[in-house]
Amino acid sequence: MNTAADAQAKLVKKVEAKAGSQEVVIPYEKYMLPNGLTLIIHEDHSDPIVHVDVTYHVGSAREEIGKSGFAHFFEHMMFQGSKNVADEEHFKIVTSAGGTMNGTTNRDRTNYFETVPKNYLETALWLEADRMGFLLEAVTQKKFEVQRATVKNEKGQRYENRPYGMVGEIEGRNFYPFGHPYSWTTIGYIEDLNRVTVDDLKKFFLRWYGPNNAVLTVGGDVDKAQVIQLVEKYYGGIPRCPEVKKPVAAAFSLEKTRYLSIEDNIRFPMLRITYPTVPNYHPDEAALDILADILGGGKSSIMYQNFVKNKKAIQAGAQHPCTELAGNFTFVVLNYPGAKLPETEKEIRATMEEFIKKGVTDEEIQRAVAQHEANTIFGLESVSGKVSTLAAYETFTGDAGYINKDISRYGKVTKADVIRVFDKYIKGKNSLVTSVYPKGQKDIIAATDNYTAGGDTVKSANKEYEGLAMLEAKDNFDRSKHPVPGASPIVIPPATYAFDFQNGLRGMGVYNGEVPTAYLQVNVACGQWRQPKGKEGVAYLLAQLMEESTQKRSAEAFGDEVDRLGSTISVGVDEENISVSMRSLTKNIQRTSELMLEQMLMPKFDAEEFARVKQQHLEALANQRVQPVAMADNAFQELIYGKEHPFGKSLLGTETSVKSVTLEDVKAYYDQFFAPNIAKVVIAGNITGADVEKLLAPLRDWKKKAIAEVKKPEVPTYIKTKIYLVNKDKAPQSEIRIGSAALPYDATGEYYKAQAMNYILGGAFNSRINLNLREDKGYTYGARSSFIGNHLGGRYQAAAGVKGDATWQSVQEFMKEIKMYADKGIKAEELDFTKRSILEREALKYETNAQKAGYVERAIDYNLPSNYSIQQAGILKSLTEAQIDALANQRVQP
Repeated sequence: MNTAADAQAKLVKKVEAKAGSQEVVIPYEKYMLPNGLTLIIHEDHSDPIVHVDVTYHVGSAREEIGKSGFAHFFEHMMFQGSKNVADEEHFKIVTSAGGTMNGTTNRDRTNYFETVPKNYLETALWLEADRMGFLLEAVTQKKFEVQRATVKNEKGQRYENRPYGMVGEIEGRNFYPFGHPYSWTTIGYIEDLNRVTVDDLKKFFLRWYGPNNAVLTVGGDVDKAQVIQLVEKYYGGIPRCPEVKKPVAAAFSLEKTRYLSIEDNIRFPMLRITYPTVPNYHPDEAALDILADILGGGKSSIMYQNFVKNKKAIQAGAQHPCTELAGNFTFVVLNYPGAKLPETEKEIRATMEEFIKKGVTDEEIQRAVAQHEANTIFGLESVSGKVSTLAAYETFTGDAGYINKDISRYGKVTKADVIRVFDKYIKGKNSLVTSVYPKGQKDIIAATDNYTAGGDTVKSANKEYEGLAMLEAKDNFDRSKHPVPGASPIVIPPATYAFDFQNGLRGMGVYNGEVPTAYLQVNVACGQWRQPKGKEGVAYLLAQLMEESTQKRSAEAFGDEVDRLGSTISVGVDEENISVSMRSLTKNIQRTSELMLEQMLMPKFDAEEFARVKQQHLEALANQRVQPVAMADNAFQELIYGKEHPFGKSLLGTETSVKSVTLEDVKAYYDQFFAPNIAKVVIAGNITGADVEKLLAPLRDWKKKAIAEVKKPEVPTYIKTKIYLVNKDKAPQSEIRIGSAALPYDATGEYYKAQAMNYILGGAFNSRINLNLREDKGYTYGARSSFIGNHLGGRYQAAAGVKGDATWQSVQEFMKEIKMYADKGIKAEELDFTKRSILEREALKYETNAQKAGYVERAIDYNLPSNYSIQQAGILKSLTEAQIDALANQRVQP
């Protein structure tokens, strides 16, 4: 047994970026510890932060029949404390450090990760090591029961109470052979969760969660030698788990085309046709991915043209997800109500025949390749993106530096390859055809079910779990002593540049040379709040129609050109703004910006496209009637703001108001309000301020308009607490919303102080509300509260999805916590935690282009100095318990 003192990490590989090379490289060094732990180190000194990721090569595919959901269950248990970390303390320590943390589980791996200021590197490594080597000593029956309830709530919220949420589970059972490790979902079956014991869970941990089945990846503002020394100290003495072999599953085919039908509380019937394909990194994966993009990836794709463009469906596309043991190619069509799914199946198969006759063009392949390359590069803007990329490649290929090979294999795909894989895996092959139909409408299914998934649900004990026992780590130091962080890094807000055009357009940006990408957004203050009474939804329709054809080219031609650049251009709407945004590789920013301005300033407003967009919009509104979250949010908005307030209705409008909106109304809204004098530009990326002004020079000719101010209506005042009920038959969960009208946004005023006040009540994971409802009671997957504000007003809102039979108790616990906080205020240690957490997280706020753009967006939108975050820090430091108590008593008074 090696001890921490003599467990020396051995250098295995070093990868550096070559000067002048066009290859995409993440520099790293790879080490191996004697106990089998793989260590990857990536130095990135651009921001004073560190990302630590531990990826275990265990997911739901390592489970056995009758004991599903174990890997995901451990994702929860790993946050419940370990030998030297008390219950709930892991979250508290990381949050107090200003960091973020989480864990994710999929079929093939589980990862746990923290992003923290660089002075908390040792803390993060100590935390992860303690749960790798010392978790089971802290696992209790009580924690087990609470987390079992939490997982059940998660399944209720994310699967059972969500439209189409159970399709994946039912399809998996009927698509894969009995016993195949993908035949159950990652979250597992409720009956298995009910059956599992603490001992079962402990055996699963002992089998899979050892250093020899893990990749520890550390990236960011680190010193390589220090990382090695700390990893040897904290991980070197942790004993190995039993040897782990790379999983293997035999390829399979379907003996016939299987028909499956699923009833759901939905509005839109869905048809899915799924074919078995290949695992990830298989030689045919890239060609199949490109095939999926060509068939169903954009507005020029044959699936979009034949179904959405022709008004036969709401959505249509093709997908090719691959994981370690298998892949599948799926055609998906989301139909309008009343559709007959046999006809949909015929049309999908006719579309395949059309593809066979049409063939593939070089341009289609180029578009797909460009999108893949760009998306890969966009994922490297953050240190967490770089680290997770290294960790995934190392886990599944044994080569952390696989990124350039990954990009290259897509670039090598030919037209012949695409046709070959279509013929090999899809043409004439058997498939699973799934009809998902609204309740009571089984007569619309594609065909009668002709297959029943077989096998027993319970399997005899697996011998590889026999004889497992905890092995004690050999250390020469005291692990119970928490590492003491060094001095906090000095965080300087990003340097900004500003420009103003004579037509009133204002801009602000920040240079970021770390990755060759750029993000640009134009916000025009003509969102939901300016809509004429009775025409609610017109702003949303305008945003949708702006994503269709321009005066220069069709929607298909526009989308094709954007895709060839590997860029994205989109139009969105919120309460205040219609926003046109673009993301581009720096080398393509000139052409991408030209296309973006074309979309902004030259929409075609085609009558046929408007009719289709409006029809889809009305269907989306009708669909909200069966969406629990939308039902709760819409009712809450109306009660908070009142029916006369522009925010008292859904952003989408109402079915009545949208039916009244004409194409002329949309044009008039654009002509009246889409103007530079109420617009602002924000940009972040690898481009200078001078170049941005040249890029946006065409906007100098954008004509300003006379725009009248809109008077803000009053909001209702509640004299006493009222409870409103919205019924949804047989919902497994209840959605709860609690709150009142509150403050408009203010970065340095009472709104900012109120956010700080709410942090310990409902803002942090370990807030009073979440610890009560999730961790103590097991009523919910998560409960939060927050202040939400903008120029026009705001609200205080507490929210959760809770299990149906705990609805009333959950309301009581919410109100108990709110009332206790309003009456008794904050504790000294809670205020200290709040200040430390918010101040320390400043180090994480300016890393990516999106983060930088968000910072300057607030600065320009609210006329703030470019260093307003320094002012916020000063305000936070000066807050006293008395001030917090007064704010709580005034702003969250039940």
